[in-house]
Amino acid sequence: MADVVEVVATDDPVRPLFSPAGELTAAARSRLGLSQDALRDLYRQMVLIRRADQEALNLQRQGELGLWGQFLGQEAIHVGAVAALQPDDWIFPSYREFGMAMCRGIDPADMLTWFRGLSAGPWDPREFHFAPLAVPVASQVPHAVGFAMGSRFKKSKDVVLGTFGDGATSKGDWHEAMNFAGVFKAPVIFLCQNNHWAISVPLAKQTAGSIAERAQGYGFPGIRIDGNDVLGVLAAVRGAAERARRGDGPYLIEAMTYRMGAHTTSDDPSRYRTETELQAWSVKDPVGRYRAWLEGQGIIDGAAIKTIGDEGESMAHASWCSVRMLARSAGCSGSPMACRKPSGRSVSSIRRSPSPRSSAWPSDSRCAASSRCPRSSSTGLSTPASTRSSATSRSTAIDPGCRCRSPFAFRSAVTSGPSSTIPKVPKRTSLTRPA
Repeated sequence: MADVVEVVATDDPVRPLFSPAGELTAAARSRLGLSQDALRDLYRQMVLIRRADQEALNLQRQGELGLWGQFLGQEAIHVGAVAALQPDDWIFPSYREFGMAMCRGIDPADMLTWFRGLSAGPWDPREFHFAPLAVPVASQVPHAVGFAMGSRFKKSKDVVLGTFGDGATSKGDWHEAMNFAGVFKAPVIFLCQNNHWAISVPLAKQTAGSIAERAQGYGFPGIRIDGNDVLGVLAAVRGAAERARRGDGPYLIEAMTYRMGAHTTSDDPSRYRTETELQAWSVKDPVGRYRAWLEGQGIIDGAAIKTIGDEGESMAHASWCSVRMLARSAGCSGSPMACRKPSGRSVSSIRRSPSPRSSAWPSDSRCAASSRCPRSSSTGLSTPASTRSSATSRSTAIDPGCRCRSPFAFRSAVTSGPSSTIPKVPKRTSLTRPA
C-alpha cells in the first residue's frame, strides 16, 4: 500500500509544496490561494510561537515553571493546521500544542499560568474553540470524536481537529476513537504529529509501517505528509476539513516531523538519540526553510524579518514579566528575580494570533521595552544536547519604570488587522452556562 493517499477535496495528492531549494509550482500556489500578506503571516506566526517556546524553556530553567515540553521543530504543523480551519472549528490538543493555542488567539502569558500551577483553566474553551490541554496520552482523541458527533447531530458544518503524537497511536483510546469515527462518519480530522520519538522509544520500535495506512482499516482515508512544510500542512488539513464538511467522515493525517528538543525538561535526549540524527533533521528546520523560500520569491526582506524578530522579543519580555508578577501576586514566588530592566530600545506593539471570533491580532501591549534573550534567537533552531543545563539568568534588579509589572500585560483590545464579520463572544469569568 502506498504511504500517500489522495485527499478527496483536491485534484492532486498533497505532497511537499516547496523544496529546501525554494521551488514551488504555480499550480501549488494557485491551489492554496494565499496572498503575499498571508504567506508572510505564516512565517510571522512560526517565529512568534518558536520564541514563546524558547522563553517558556528559559522560565522553567530559572525555576519559574514546574515543567515544559518544547515543540521546537514542529512549528509548521501548529501554524499550518490552525490556518486551515474555520473560526468555529474546534481543536482538541495534547500538552505540546502551546503554539496552536497561540495561533487560536490565546494569550501566552495566560497559558503559562497553567504550567506554573496558578490556574486550572486559564482560557474559556468556548471563546477560542480550543479544548483544555490533555496530559494523559491519547485521552483527548475520544473527546474530539464525541464533540464531532455532537456537531453532526446538530447538523452543523463545524469540524473538529484532534491532534496527538505518534506515541498516542499505541493507546487503546486512539483505536476506540478511530473505530467509532469510522463507523459513524464523525466530522473529525486526526492529526498525528509524528516526531519519531515517544519519549525515549523510537518510531521503529513502536510501529511497523506507516501510521497513515492504518486509517484504511477503520474505513476512511489517510495521508502521510511533510510536517516541516507549512504550506503542505495547510493544504492537507484544509482538504480534510472540506471533506468532513461535506459529510464524508473522518480523515487521518500523519505529518512527519522531528522533536528537536527534549520530551520535557525532565528528559535528557542525549541518552537515547545520536547527534548525527539531530543534525540530519536540523537542515529541515521548518522556519528557516520557509524563510528561504519567501526570500527567494521576493515576498519578504531583511527589514521585515528583523521587525518580526523584534516583535518576538517584545512578546517574550511581556510573558516573562507577567509570569513573575502572577507568582508574586499569588504569594508563591520562590525566586528573587523580578521584572527585567528595559534596554531603552523602542519596540512595536505586540500582536498575538487572531481569536476564532476575529481575524485581527490584539496589540497595544503594556510592555514598553525589551532586551534580547542572551541564549536564544527569534528564528534560530536551538538544539541543546541536554535540557538539564542551566540557562543564563536574567537581571535580578527590579526596574520601577517597567510597565510589564501588571499580571495582565498581554490583555489588550483588538486594534489592528482586518475586522471580522463574526461578533466576538464576551469573555466569561466562569464556565457556568448562563441562564
